[in-house]
Amino acid sequence: MPTDSAVRALADVPREPGAAKPDPIVVADDVVRRFGGMTAVDVQHVEIQRGAITALIGPNGAGKTTFFNLLTGFDKPSSGTWTFEGRSLHGLPAARVARKGMVRTFQLTKALSRMTVIENMRLGAGSQPGENLFTALVPPLWRAREREITEQAEELLVRFKLDHHRDSFAGSLSGGQRKLLEMARALMSKPTMVMLDEPMAGVNPALTQSLLGHIQALRDDGMTVLFVEHDMHMVRHISDWVIVMAEGRIVAEGPPETVMQDPAVVDAYLGAHHDTDLGDDALLSDDVAEQLEAEVQAEEEKR
Repeated sequence: MPTDSAVRALADVPREPGAAKPDPIVVADDVVRRFGGMTAVDVQHVEIQRGAITALIGPNGAGKTTFFNLLTGFDKPSSGTWTFEGRSLHGLPAARVARKGMVRTFQLTKALSRMTVIENMRLGAGSQPGENLFTALVPPLWRAREREITEQAEELLVRFKLDHHRDSFAGSLSGGQRKLLEMARALMSKPTMVMLDEPMAGVNPALTQSLLGHIQALRDDGMTVLFVEHDMHMVRHISDWVIVMAEGRIVAEGPPETVMQDPAVVDAYLGAHHDTDLGDDALLSDDVAEQLEAEVQAEEEKR
């Protein structure tokens, strides 16, 4: 469940799109991404609270992953600006964004299959003198740092219960284990903020609880977490704050229990197909959550 500190920090934040946060780590303004004549992202203003777990939800095609790609330098906007810890990231490539302290994972994992787990982990660390051609020719200049990196990697593998796969090829891991590996590798750079794109997609139910626990542990360690997810149970269970996108725009914000009964969220997911009276006082969060989960499940089956 959300920590008391995260709940207190967000307690007085208005339940409205673009709401100002008491201590935002990310602030985005007028971020637009067009593909030809289609506008995939049109975010006027959004802030991400430092030290909280924020879920970014919405129906397929809402622009969530595209927005992730823009913030992390994997795509370029048609217009707009955003800051991370008060510094502009506009126009920075993905590698420089990661070095600033904002790292991400992907819906489809990017583990290097023909490298071992420990080798994948080492790749995630920064400040590696051995990557320089001339320094690499002088082992005393990089061996000490390599030992530090290996020790850090092994500690993380123990934490994520992947230590017994240390010398296995990453390609031999299950889908859930690759998700764990990607999350662990992201931590090698000691980030301030971790962005997870559908961390539960393709994960065996046996590993779901483990992943949930690791995400909560990131927040408890002082990191900020922003994640895209279709699993409404997960969203309700671990999120401190929820931001809803539809057709590229932010349409709702608030705590999970509030967002689940927001008419804009019901419309975004169910559109004209629902027959719920949105003005009915009997509309309960559990009822709406069940509707959302059913709709998301139907969309997942189509894919």
